[in-house]
Amino acid sequence: MAGGGAAPAPKADELVPHPVKDQLTNVSYCITSPPPWPEAILLGFQHYLVMLGTTVIIPTALVPQMGGGNDEKARVVQTLLFVAGINTLLQTFFGTRLPAVIGGSYTFVAPTISIILAGRYSDIADPHRKFLRIMRGTQGALIVASTLQMIIGFSGLWRNVTRFLSPLSAVPVVALAGFGLYELGFPAAAKCVEIGLPTIIILIVVSQYLPHAIHAQRPVFDRFAVIFSVAIVWLYAYFLTIGGAYKHAPPKTQSHCRTDRSGLVSSAPWIRVPYPFQWGAPTFDAGEAFAMMAAAFVGVVESTGTFIAVSRYASATPLPPSVLSRGIGWQGIGILLDGLFGTASGSTVSVENTGLLALTRVGSRRVVQISAGFMIFFSILGKFGAVFASIPAPIFAALYCLFFAYVGSVGLSFLQFCNLNSFRTKFILGFSFFMGLSVPQYFNEYTAVAGYGPVHTGARWFNDIINVTFSSKPFVAGLVAFFLDNTLQRRDNTVRKDRGYHWWDKFRSFKTDTRSEEFYSLPFNLNKFFPSV
Repeated sequence: MAGGGAAPAPKADELVPHPVKDQLTNVSYCITSPPPWPEAILLGFQHYLVMLGTTVIIPTALVPQMGGGNDEKARVVQTLLFVAGINTLLQTFFGTRLPAVIGGSYTFVAPTISIILAGRYSDIADPHRKFLRIMRGTQGALIVASTLQMIIGFSGLWRNVTRFLSPLSAVPVVALAGFGLYELGFPAAAKCVEIGLPTIIILIVVSQYLPHAIHAQRPVFDRFAVIFSVAIVWLYAYFLTIGGAYKHAPPKTQSHCRTDRSGLVSSAPWIRVPYPFQWGAPTFDAGEAFAMMAAAFVGVVESTGTFIAVSRYASATPLPPSVLSRGIGWQGIGILLDGLFGTASGSTVSVENTGLLALTRVGSRRVVQISAGFMIFFSILGKFGAVFASIPAPIFAALYCLFFAYVGSVGLSFLQFCNLNSFRTKFILGFSFFMGLSVPQYFNEYTAVAGYGPVHTGARWFNDIINVTFSSKPFVAGLVAFFLDNTLQRRDNTVRKDRGYHWWDKFRSFKTDTRSEEFYSLPFNLNKFFPSV
């Protein structure tokens, strides 16, 4: 054995761990590299198709409870789509600049229902008048709630919080931003299992198996899998509908399975431009505003997780905290627009569109800006937009099974920066995941049985704040992980390494990594006036 020499190189067949990577390497187009125009337009249309699910599901659930009919539902869907297009453009140009679609959020459904059930609307007999009054109340609450996100974002407060975020505490927030939406996946697809299940199977076959089976030169099937799958199953559902398969089915089955039951196509106007205060002047109520502010705060945490997932799938470097804070501020402006136009729901980053970035491996900013153009175009041309919006909900739910899974798995991928052999890591990871699933389950079960949340005091606004906040899986998991990660043995140098904190050190400031300029700097030389720190 030779003494004093260099250590021998590892043998060819010796196992070596996979290297840690700041950026995903096998993405076809990153933020700044757009695909050719024809491909970009098709990919943009695919993003538009995917975000339609949430855009239709939220008003379909809320408008009838507010007293509105098909006509009001069609107008709310149009408005939500129009505002989503504007918000997506604002976010991609001036916010984080990530290819993130900003759309309607399920987080705001609970406070909106609380407003619907408020005593001050119960004595209105005329359904249309009741709808307008509730819509104005929702608008007022959204306008007030938007200020919370704008203050948290633009003041730099969120920048100071997220500076303490390590890869370990980011894992539960990002993972449950995807996995936490599991009840919107297969349970919703199974409401019409004969179209939901085939969609899942066709999507997986077309995107995962077919490209490898036929050895195509160009990635057509995996890149446009959503268009292929939706077209095939939608046509199949249409034939089932006109063939009379659901003629004697119960009304619920008919509304989920039939392609002609959304009521949107007949109710949508040919051309209509949504405008601010179209439902009348907003009304303000302190209790309702507090409930919506709780949802806005939860939205900050959920969007943080989704923004981190978008940055990963767009092959960008980890988000500098100042850019993340700027994005949250612009999201607040998005909620303000929701309030001014009257969408009945606030906005957050679309989780399903983040999953689509992963499926297509295209994280281009231009593609998402084109999709925003489709949103605005089809919201103005109501009849054409309504045709796509009438795709049965189980088809969208089937797509979610794949997209939410992709977002959840990108959260788990940050574990590459952490020491998984550390008991501290295991405890924080396991406990935050468990509480993130368990606590909201308790709140939701209690509400389903009792008709109100576990916190049921005389102050309705206080009940709403606690019940809305702790019903969010990413919020609870993120809060537990963030607290434990920043308080348990944090002064220990080995712990700093175990939690992966040192890997993200160079991204804590905008200027310490040269790639930040490429991905996140503002357009039109605006960085001179609004510098990122």
